[in-house]
Amino acid sequence: MKQTVFTIQHTRPLTADVYEMTLRGDTSSIAAPGQFVNAALPGRFLRRPISVCDWTADSLLLLVRVAGEGTRELVDFAPGTKLDVLCGLGNGFDTADCGPNPILIGGGVGAAPLFGLARRLLAQGVVPTAVLGFRTAADAFYLDEFAALGCRVLPATEDGSLGCRGFVTDAARSVPECTQAFVCGPTPMLRAVSALPQLQDGQFSFEARMACGFGACMGCTIETAGGPRRVCKDGPVFRKEELAW
Repeated sequence: MKQTVFTIQHTRPLTADVYEMTLRGDTSSIAAPGQFVNAALPGRFLRRPISVCDWTADSLLLLVRVAGEGTRELVDFAPGTKLDVLCGLGNGFDTADCGPNPILIGGGVGAAPLFGLARRLLAQGVVPTAVLGFRTAADAFYLDEFAALGCRVLPATEDGSLGCRGFVTDAARSVPECTQAFVCGPTPMLRAVSALPQLQDGQFSFEARMACGFGACMGCTIETAGGPRRVCKDGPVFRKEELAW
C-alpha cells in the first residue's frame, strides 16, 4: 500500500451510471490484477474503494459506478483535479496456475478488474473467455475493449437484449472446458457461479462496503471456511475452496 497523489486526466461515460477514468500517478505499489485503490474525496469522511481496471507505470484506469453522492462527485471532477489515493490495496488474482483455458466471469462493474487480468493472461500466451453480464444492452460496456485485447467475449443480459438471455451462469454453461475461473461481482452472483459443476477451481473477487480499506476497522469481514476474513486485507480475491456459502 502506498499513499499517492493522482491527477485526473480523462473521464468519459460508458453507460448511464458507469464511467471510465484515467489518472496519472505512481502505480508502483500495484502488484497484481484484482487489487483496488481507496480515494479520498474533499469533505467526505470515508474514502471510496474502486477496483483497478488496468495500469501502466504512471497511469491508472478505473471504471466507476455511480452509487451515491460521493461517486457522483468523483466522476464530475474536472481534468487536472488531484486526488489523495491509497494505492495497491488487497490481494489480487494469481495467474500462475490458470491453465490453457481460463474463463473470466464478471457481473456489471465486476468486469473492471477482469480487464487488466485479461491483458496479463494474454501476455502469458493464454487466451481467456470473458463472460460479462448486464441487466440490459444499454447497461453493457467494455465488450469491444475485451474483444480488442483478443478475448472471446460472451455477453449475457437479463432481458435478452444482448447476447445470451439470462445471467452469467447461463452464458458460462456454454464453456464446458475451463481450467480456472476468475470471477468478480455481487455476492449472489459469486455464489451461483461457484455452484457451476464445470468450475472445479476458481478465484472469486468480493465486493464489500469498506471504511479503512487496509484491515484496521474489520467492517468488511465475511465468514469463510477458515473463519472470519477481511475482504479488504485478506481479499478481495479468495480461492473457491476458501468460500463458505
